[in-house]
Amino acid sequence: MTLRGNWNYPTLIRFGAGRIAELPDACKTLGIRKPLLVTDPGLAALPMIADAVESCRQAGLPCDVFSSVQANPVEANVTAGVELYKQRGYDGVIAFGGGSALDAGKAIALMSGQSRPIWDFEDREDWYTRVNVAGIAPTVAVPTTSGTGSEVGRASVITDVRDHTKKIIFHPKMQPALVIADPALTLALPPHVTAAVGMDALSHNLEAYCSPFYHPMAEGIALEGMRLIREWLPVAVKDGGNLEARSHMMVASTMGATAFQKGLGAMHSLSHPCSANLNTHHGLTNAVVMPYVLAWNRAALEEKMVRLAAFLGLRQHSFDGVMDWILELRQTIGIPPTLADLGVRAEHAAVFAPQAFNDPSTGGNPLAMDIEGFERLYRNCIEGRLDSAA
Repeated sequence: MTLRGNWNYPTLIRFGAGRIAELPDACKTLGIRKPLLVTDPGLAALPMIADAVESCRQAGLPCDVFSSVQANPVEANVTAGVELYKQRGYDGVIAFGGGSALDAGKAIALMSGQSRPIWDFEDREDWYTRVNVAGIAPTVAVPTTSGTGSEVGRASVITDVRDHTKKIIFHPKMQPALVIADPALTLALPPHVTAAVGMDALSHNLEAYCSPFYHPMAEGIALEGMRLIREWLPVAVKDGGNLEARSHMMVASTMGATAFQKGLGAMHSLSHPCSANLNTHHGLTNAVVMPYVLAWNRAALEEKMVRLAAFLGLRQHSFDGVMDWILELRQTIGIPPTLADLGVRAEHAAVFAPQAFNDPSTGGNPLAMDIEGFERLYRNCIEGRLDSAA
C-alpha cells in the first residue's frame, strides 16, 4: 500500500514521499505570490532548501531564505525575520525545518501584521484575542524531522531571554493553512537526532493520553501514535534510509501534536527550563525525564497504563509493562539515563522548579504539582530515582 494521502486533519496536509515538488502549488493555493522561506542555518546550507527556492522561482514565485533562527528560538530571531518580511514585501511564509524553524516561521507570520509585542500573545487567559487576525500572514509548513509536530500546531514556543523561560505564543490562526509532509526529507537525519525527535513525538502522544482532561478523540489519536512509534522508531534509528519507517514516524509526530490539544504535563514542564537555560535539545530532554515523570504520576495512571499496554501488545498489561518498554526503548536507541548526562546539576533543581511550576504544560499533569514537588522531581531525574509522588 502506498503511504500517501491528502488529509484535512486538523489542517490541509499533503502527505507522501516526493510531495515537496508541490510546494509552489501549495503557495499559490493560499494566494502567496512572494514567499519568505524560514529555516535554520544548518538546513539553509543543504540542497533541499536550494531546490525548494528554485522550484518556487521557476513557478514565478520570488522566494528568499531567512535562516537566522537558533535552536530554541528567541524573540530577536522573530523580530529579525519580521523586519526582513516587511522590508522586502513578502506576502506569506514557508516554515521549513524542525521544530525551531517551524515555530519561528509561524511566529514571523503572526507578528508580520501586529502592533503589540510578541509577549502580549502568550497563551494565558484570553490574550490571544489581542491579535489582529487580519495581520497574520498565510503559512505553508514543511517539516523535516518527525518530532515536534509543529506543522499542525496553533502556537510557537519562543524563549524569553529576560527571564530565561519558554513562552507559548498562541492563536488558532497560527496553525499553518497547508502542510507538505514529505518523509523523504527526513532520510538524512542521523540516528541520534532521529532518536531524540522520535521520543519527542512519543512524549506528545503519551502526555496527551495521560492528561486528565476529557477529549476522547485526542486520546484515540495518541494511542495509535504510540503504536506507530513502538513499531517504527527503532527501525528508523537503525536504518535511516527506510522510507516506510520514516513515513510512519512523520505521521506519528503529526498525531502527537494533534493529540496534545488534550493537554501535556510535567515532562514538558521539566524540559522547558532545561532548554531555555542550558539549551538542551527539547526532544532529548523529554526522552530523559519521561520515565521519572511516569513513575511520579503512577498513582493516577495504573488503569490507563493497563489499557495502553494491552493496545501496544506489551508482555505485561500493567504500569510496569509500559515502564519496562520505555526504559528498554531508551536504551536501544541511545537515550542518556539522567538529566545529569545533559549537564543539569543538583543546584539547578531549586532554580528550575518555579519555572516548571509556572509552565503552561503543568495544568495537564495527572497529579497536581507544586514547586517543592518539581524540585523533588528534578532531583529524581538528575540522580536516577524512579520514585512516585507518594
